[in-house]
Amino acid sequence: MDKLINYIKSNKTKSAIISILIIAFVVWLIWSNTTIEENSYVIYDEQIPTSFDGFKIAHVSDLHNAEFGQNNAQLLNILDNANPDIIVITGDTIDYFHTNTEVALNFIEKAMKIAPCYYITGNHEGWLGRIAFSNFEDKMIAFGVVVLHDESVFLEKEEEKIVLMGIDDPDYSYGFSKTLSKMATKEHFTILLSHRPEYFDEYVSCGYDLVLSGHAHGGQFRLPLIGGLLAPDQGWFPKYDSGMYIQENTTMIVSRGLGNSVVPIRINNRPELIIVELQSEE
Repeated sequence: MDKLINYIKSNKTKSAIISILIIAFVVWLIWSNTTIEENSYVIYDEQIPTSFDGFKIAHVSDLHNAEFGQNNAQLLNILDNANPDIIVITGDTIDYFHTNTEVALNFIEKAMKIAPCYYITGNHEGWLGRIAFSNFEDKMIAFGVVVLHDESVFLEKEEEKIVLMGIDDPDYSYGFSKTLSKMATKEHFTILLSHRPEYFDEYVSCGYDLVLSGHAHGGQFRLPLIGGLLAPDQGWFPKYDSGMYIQENTTMIVSRGLGNSVVPIRINNRPELIIVELQSEE
């Protein structure tokens, strides 16, 4: 009888421990999928004009119609506190599989009140199709957003300039590589907005100074000491999944993004907002 009682107590203890661990894992999983991590990078380059020292760029990528707090209050609050000079949105703000574009539009309208916004397409905008996307784009433009379709604009401060370029995603527009090389310039410090990080070698060969990208979702599931597990168009153990990559004179910063699409959850991979600060010298 004593053995039976001890066995039952032992099993209850094990069950309680397992239940606690499961509950803790679920709570952590929910928290890590709904709480934004803000990461900052400083880019030093002698080609950056001194008037742009301290210039801040907030980098938003892969929102996929997600909401962080009611009406994206959490995301907007982080953006507001960062006090960026501009906000760049590098594609997949909407989601082909969950086309509730009002969530994305509501965020963009409010983001425009924080800083000027510049937008490029991702693969989900391409999958949606140009006709369907045009309605969404028209509304963004009405808010004052600058949508860059294989285009560049000058950003000016105190009569000094840097170049901001935006290229359409290959799923939105044909001729990606040819357009990429045609757009390149060495006359000014140049920032390229491009959804796809897997083209890093081409960005380097074209001579872009800074590239801001997304698409990889941080590899979706991140493994300690290894990194991302699987990313779109890079496959298993992607080379460019998160953070800063430097080759020759080109620096690429890859955002882990904010929302999810085909795979609905992340593991060890919090949604990310990036702040980039420019400095003319170290």
